[in-house]
Amino acid sequence: MKTIALDGLYMTTKEATHAYLRWRLQAPDYYGCNLDALHDILTDPCEPTHLILYRKDLMLKALGGYGEALLTVFRNSASENDNLTFTVAAD
Repeated sequence: MKTIALDGLYMTTKEATHAYLRWRLQAPDYYGCNLDALHDILTDPCEPTHLILYRKDLMLKALGGYGEALLTVFRNSASENDNLTFTVAAD
């Protein structure tokens, strides 16, 4: 299983968040840099993958409601894609 660590430290604005996610997730060129596009790439067929988010509190402090929506996308995508799991690390 592939594990991808995500660090909330680098999720300071919507733009920075999607640039960071594009890099960490190795998103395709057509990635639209929004929550719908993120959901689309996370629910595409993939090898078994585990996403783990570190420093969630820093992300939520910087992004507020958008950070909460981002967490929802990660959780919903994992529930729809049998090859994807998502957890938040205890900080």
